[in-house]
Amino acid sequence: MNHTRWKLAREKQAGSGPAESTEASAERAEIRLAMAFAKAVYDRRKALGLSQTQLAERAGLTQAKISRVEGADAVPTLPLLRRLAHALDASLNIALGEDHEEVAFVDRRPAA
Repeated sequence: MNHTRWKLAREKQAGSGPAESTEASAERAEIRLAMAFAKAVYDRRKALGLSQTQLAERAGLTQAKISRVEGADAVPTLPLLRRLAHALDASLNIALGEDHEEVAFVDRRPAA
């Protein structure tokens, strides 16, 4: 095989794209879920007109912890999920799919 053919074969291989490892795929899914949760907390907090400090007080947490949650820097535990849902006057719905994660806080206050 001459050099020209070798280069073309290499370019063909690069064009097909490397397969993502199982570990990388799992890590990507975890990041998507953390970001979806962070966005749901932020959106609900803003909808209620609360500051991070006010939400922290309602949940019995620190403002720094709320900041880490909203920044997708904290891995929420079940007790933390419960505290946040209660502090945000909502139920927490989480849907996990093969390549799609959805996190939503559903208002549990009676409609006015």
